[in-house]
Amino acid sequence: MAPEDIKKLRQELGCTARELAGALGIEQETVLAWEHGDLFPTKRFVGMMEELRRRGPEAIPRKKQKRQATTSPLQLLADAELWRLFRKLLAHPELRSAATKLAEAYPDPTDAPPS
Repeated sequence: MAPEDIKKLRQELGCTARELAGALGIEQETVLAWEHGDLFPTKRFVGMMEELRRRGPEAIPRKKQKRQATTSPLQLLADAELWRLFRKLLAHPELRSAATKLAEAYPDPTDAPPS
């Protein structure tokens, strides 16, 4: 796998070198060395990266971002992108099914103990 291929993979997965390294169980510096052509991934890592490509962006573990405390529920409901997504979920059962499966990994905010 050439340096350009690794950069292209990160673009396809929408991830940083740190996130790709985390998904592969290696250090970020190794991914950066691959991208610069200083090192080359072994067959094992090439296979792992091909599997990540096959699984898509969801295969990359990402840090959960903290929700801003100043954002009220009404402000969130005013987001046009949220309603666009909602319309798609209503119109496409296969998307709704995939979103439901993805959402299982995330806690329901109403289940959180009061702070």
